Amino acid sequence: MSEFAITPGEAQQIAMLHAHLSGGGSLTAPFAQEIFLIETHVAGTNYVETQAIEPELQADATFILRREPENAHDDLAILILTESGKKMGYIPKDRNEILARLMDAGKFLFGRMESSNWKGTWLYIRARIFLKDV
Repeated sequence: MSEFAITPGEAQQIAMLHAHLSGGGSLTAPFAQEIFLIETHVAGTNYVETQAIEPELQADATFILRREPENAHDDLAILILTESGKKMGYIPKDRNEILARLMDAGKFLFGRMESSNWKGTWLYIRARIFLKDV
C-alpha cells in the first residue's frame, strides 16, 4: 500500500478545514467559504489496496489533493490521499486540467467523500472537489 507523509502545511489546512466544518473556532478568510468545483470518481483505485483505505471512507471524509507534475503518465496528475496519507488514486485525466492549473497557481483544493460502493473487486469512489480561495 502506498502511504505518503502529510506535509505540515497539509496538516494545518486539514485542521482548519475540520474546525470550519464543525462550526468551531474562528477561521481566517481563506476558510470562510468553500467553492464547489466538480464531482468526479477517483481513478486508479484498482491499483491500490482499497480494503486498507475503505475504513477511512466515511460520509464527508476529507481528501488531500496533491499535484504530481513529475508523473510519467500525466504531467497534470493530481494524487488523492486520505487524511492519514494513504493513496486512493487520482483525479481522472480528462477532468484534471483546470484543477491542476488552479493548484499550480497556489489555490487550495480538497476533496470530500460523496459515496463508495464495490463493483465486483473494484471500489468505485465518488468525490466532490472544492476550492478554498485565498
